[in-house]
Amino acid sequence: MKKILHIISSPRGEASFSIKLGNNIVEKLLKKYPGATVNEVNLVDTKFPHLEESHLNAFFTPAEQRSEELLAAIKHSDEAISQLQEADIIVIGAPMYNYTIHSALKAWLDHICRAGITFRYTSEGVEGLVKNKKVYVAETTGGIYSDGPMKEFDFISPYLKTILGHIGITDVTVYRIEGTAIPVIQDSAVEKGLQSVLID
Repeated sequence: MKKILHIISSPRGEASFSIKLGNNIVEKLLKKYPGATVNEVNLVDTKFPHLEESHLNAFFTPAEQRSEELLAAIKHSDEAISQLQEADIIVIGAPMYNYTIHSALKAWLDHICRAGITFRYTSEGVEGLVKNKKVYVAETTGGIYSDGPMKEFDFISPYLKTILGHIGITDVTVYRIEGTAIPVIQDSAVEKGLQSVLID
């Protein structure tokens, strides 16, 4: 039975295009894998914490030496990594804010990228330790960034592919709803994006 982890990073609730696209991907995954389970994690509603000194101190303190304060500080990271490791498929909602991802999603990535846990340094470079995962990114933008003059300003999919590759996840597919702020295009942007989702 497949386990799906759905990461939501939009603060717009029912008005969010990335949530609509992410839900659409999940629905099609459930059709392909009947009986699959879905763990939905809303990073905005849960107020996933940005990295602070206590988190970093906890990361670099051996487990047996962590104080109660450090154990509390590392809890979010441990839980996020456990959810990631348990999942077979990860769906990541990634709306564009100022050419990149929402800060809540960046915070989640900061907590799951831990040396010795999800990646390690070797004499040949960095080795990702999170293996055999499939990721679908639900990227949504007001402009058109998949092609054309604005493509070079899309820092979402290149960054996510790089940081996920850093921890060992290289099978990443990006689906888009784009052009939602452009007259004429915006009328069909959502439906076009939803229809583009094909789960092999």
